[in-house]
Formats: sequence, C-alpha cells, structure tokens
Amino acid sequence: QVQLVESGGGLVQTGGSLRLSCTASGRTFSTYPMGWSRQAPGKEREFVAAMRAIYTDYAEDVKGRFTISRDNVKNTVWLRMNSLKPEDTAVYYCAASRGGGKLSDPGIYDYWGQGTQVTVSS
Repeated sequence: QVQLVESGGGLVQTGGSLRLSCTASGRTFSTYPMGWSRQAPGKEREFVAAMRAIYTDYAEDVKGRFTISRDNVKNTVWLRMNSLKPEDTAVYYCAASRGGGKLSDPGIYDYWGQGTQVTVSS
C-alpha cells in the first residue's frame, strides 16, 4: 500500500520560511513525478510545484520563492518556501505519479498525502 506522509507545516509570519517534507512508502518513485499542490479555504486545489528527474515546474505565483527538491534514495520530496505571503495560506498536499505527463496536470498523480496546514499571518 502506497502512503505519502507530509510534515513541516505550521504558522509563520509574512516573509518567513518553511520547508515541507513528503516521504513515500510502499513504492519507489525515483523516476516518476512527485510534487505539491495546495488548497485554500473556499478555493479549488491548485498546482504548486513538481519534479521529475532534473526537470521542475512551478506555478507562476511561487516562482522565485519556492524550491522543490527530492532524494530518490529516501523516496522523499521537499518544498522550501521563502518570502511567504498570507495568500500562501492553504493545506499543502504531496502527490506522486506512476507515469509521465505534464507536471502541472493534477490528473497525472495517482497518490496523494493527507495534507499539512500552512498558515501565514500578516
């Protein structure tokens, strides 16, 4: 059974930083996409960042502030978030795919974590 477990969320002030972690178990995703999406209250889930091999993709509003990285041996992906804004407040979900496709397409992801709350105070 595949599980994705996120950690690292919390409360931070505007301009602060957080690093989210997601570790997968039950399957190796070393050559497959892993990434992050988020869902704010009253809004739909949206793509944040994803990575496959050396390729990365970011949502426009996080480019230059967020960095995704991964360790294929540890089956772990991280999301470093700098210069956080109140509009970054959301539940952040880790996702992993068994195949290929466009990194920003939520339809390519087969597995999702339970989510970790990120709250940015103004």
